[in-house]
Order: sequence, then structure tokens, then C-alpha cells
Amino acid sequence: MTTITPLALPEVLLITPKRHGDARGWFAETWSEAVMAKAGLTHSFVQDNQAFNARKGTLRGLHFQTAPHAQGKLVRVIKGAIFDVAVDLRRASPSYGRWVAATLTASGGGQLFVPRGFAHGYVTLEDDTELFYKVDGKYAPELEGGVAWNDPDLAIAWPFNGEPLLSEKDRGLPRLNELAPPTF
Repeated sequence: MTTITPLALPEVLLITPKRHGDARGWFAETWSEAVMAKAGLTHSFVQDNQAFNARKGTLRGLHFQTAPHAQGKLVRVIKGAIFDVAVDLRRASPSYGRWVAATLTASGGGQLFVPRGFAHGYVTLEDDTELFYKVDGKYAPELEGGVAWNDPDLAIAWPFNGEPLLSEKDRGLPRLNELAPPTF
């Protein structure tokens, strides 16, 4: 049976599918509409994405997309490991500006559900790390936004020392207090 565990921000869920294995390997049902509906997740995913990261210490994020194409994500690692972070950007939320994280590994099989209204980012913990994730809103680059990974007001406890490998775009993201209020 799939285990669904709310994290410190209860809208963010750690979903761990049961693996059925034998001498050949294992099988896991990574998404079941019926199982997830029992847990209150009634999302219709519209796109699947896959990302490859060649080097340990690659950081992507913290990204979000606003209405009318805000995105919730279901993230899993299919090779390697990540430290996966969700930050609450909903201004009216009592947990606004707070973050939660989980370590996801290919061997562990856990998935992180990041709902709409949260920024998402991760750092790779191993070389050659690959992710697979589902999103429930179409990609709309004109609605993309982000928050600086190293915003001191967020104080995310990233598990590395020094500087991560970042894209130019991610280097220029604003701090949370510089961000215009996003709509989700």
C-alpha cells in the first residue's frame, strides 16, 4: 500500500509507493487516481517532465508558475538523489515564507507532492541524478517566477558547503521580500 505522509507544511506530501519485489526486481504503482483521491489528491496531471543533472551540487530553483497556469508537481528521482524543497508563497497562509524539504532517492522510491502556491527547488546529492515529475498546469514561460535559493530570510538548510552549480536565470532570482505577490 502507498504511504502518504504530510510534512511540516501539511499540504506538501511525501508519497512512498509500495514496491512489490522478487528475484527479478520490483514493481511500484507511482500514481493511482483512486488511491490518491482517498488521500484528498484529485489532481489531473497534464504534463510529465524528466530532468538530468550531470553533477552533484546542481541546484535548480526555487521556481513557481502563477495563475492561470499555476502548477502543482509530483517529483520523484529515478537515478541518484536530491534534497527537494518547497516554500509556501501563499501570502494569506499562516505558513507563508516557511519551507519544508525531503531527501528523495531512486533506491527509496519516495515522491514529493508540491502543491500550487509553493516554490520548488532541489539540489543534487549525487552525480548523474535524474528526476521524473508530473505537473497539473501547462507550461507557460510568461508566468514563471522564482525566489533566490540563498535568501537569508528563508534560511534553507541546503546540505552542502560553498556554491552550487546554478543557471544564469537562477543566479538572478529575487529575495522573497522583493517579490511582487504572486497569484495562484
